[in-house]
Amino acid sequence: MDYEAGTYQKLPIKQYPARELGETAEGRYWRRFLSPATAKQAGAVNYLEFCPVRPYNLAVTSSTRVLVYDGATRSLHRTINRFKDKAYSASWRADGKLLVAGGQDGIVQLFDVGSRSLLRQFKAHKRPVHVARFDPGRMHVLSGGDDATVRWWDVSEGKQVSRWEGHSDYVRAAAVNPAAHGTWATGGYDHVCKVWDARSAQSVLSVDHGAPIEAVAFFPSGSVLVTAGGTQVRVWDLFGGGRELACLSNHQKTVTCVTVSPNAGPDSSAAPRLLTGALDGHLKVYELERFQVTHIQKYPGPILSLGLSGDAGLLAVGLADGTLTVRKHAKPRADPAKAGILVGRRSRRAPALTAATYRYFIRGQSSKAAAKDSVIAAERKAALAVHDKFLRKFRYRDALDAALSTRRAEVVASVVEELAARGGLSSALSSRDAAGLAPLLDHMRRNINDPRHAPQLAALAHRLLDVYGGSEALTGMLPALTLLLERVELELRAQDGLTRVQGMLGPLLAASVGAC
Repeated sequence: MDYEAGTYQKLPIKQYPARELGETAEGRYWRRFLSPATAKQAGAVNYLEFCPVRPYNLAVTSSTRVLVYDGATRSLHRTINRFKDKAYSASWRADGKLLVAGGQDGIVQLFDVGSRSLLRQFKAHKRPVHVARFDPGRMHVLSGGDDATVRWWDVSEGKQVSRWEGHSDYVRAAAVNPAAHGTWATGGYDHVCKVWDARSAQSVLSVDHGAPIEAVAFFPSGSVLVTAGGTQVRVWDLFGGGRELACLSNHQKTVTCVTVSPNAGPDSSAAPRLLTGALDGHLKVYELERFQVTHIQKYPGPILSLGLSGDAGLLAVGLADGTLTVRKHAKPRADPAKAGILVGRRSRRAPALTAATYRYFIRGQSSKAAAKDSVIAAERKAALAVHDKFLRKFRYRDALDAALSTRRAEVVASVVEELAARGGLSSALSSRDAAGLAPLLDHMRRNINDPRHAPQLAALAHRLLDVYGGSEALTGMLPALTLLLERVELELRAQDGLTRVQGMLGPLLAASVGAC
């Protein structure tokens, strides 16, 4: 190909096949929950829940206390300790002003979050109450206890409205249908999840999970129900009469908590996500089309509770050893109110285009030329990397140093190949002291075990030994050479072990093929 005089073609960087599967946008999204804030509680964190309204304060139930953490600072904001025994399942009212919680003594208590004062006590359960929830209408509370009953309370009068019977063992989970607020689901240790109509206090549907149920949740549409218990998570179609849609068996120990977030995931595919936590210490994220695991997080202990804030900006996990971890997303979803976006309203006139605005200086750039206009193409100079600038001036040693400073193995490999093709590799390697050899030896040590770079680096090591054999510069780099030798020996031992494994697998595979 003919080039104009004085032009320089940028050095193409070598592209290597990935050593492992590339990370997806889904994985990158969940990995961006960074800077975990941890707090040690007095007991196991048996339940946690984010407030439905901003700033999404977090209610944590542990031991004999309910702790409220500020959603903006993730610091302790309130402590409610008006419990004689263990507290369970503190849950928010829809406006974020009240909390309801059960207890080991069988009493359901209602608290004002601002003053921490006790407003109501509902006493009818004969055994511990492990689940208590506010009705979205704000005027009723549902509770389920170890006496195998579910009770419906009137908040204003402080009285029991109805008692729902149908479970034959402990009731440990409850959730309201987000699309039909009069419909509730409860799960118990009798393996049964029941769907109730709060108006008639009757069960309208029952499904058998096959194991003691620890948690239940609805999809945002309200037509699909999730139950968790044992090592399985089951998904049910309510409109199909309780038909099982999927059985997820991705955990090794009991699944203790489950939540469905309506808008989690990367911006390109924000959609409902199913999150589960288990005693195996794994938090798993599922997409809801094929119910495939898209992300896994490992925690240092058994997970008892988890929650995701309404804007999917905070992820909280509670462990059996009392550790509370709250992670904040590096790029939380924008708040329309803070961004100044007026929902449902349009500006009547466009803002004036003056030199005080950025748009003034980019005006006309998107305009298209008319048929009679003369178009003059702007000449843009190619931006050259530092090593390209040195290669253009035939400063081979400086080009190699610039490539090494990037700490990118593919850049160094491309520059070394170019120097070898130009016959300038020897001049780039020669006349170096110990300080000049240090970056090169460090690069070789870091990448000598990589099969993509090992052949080139082995040849480069031989070239260095030929150039500097017996010189004082190489003598001063003995510690670095020793580390390089250790990495090579480690790789040789790994290759020897793999060869042995291959030898053992050969007869086994041959025997299995023959048996077929």
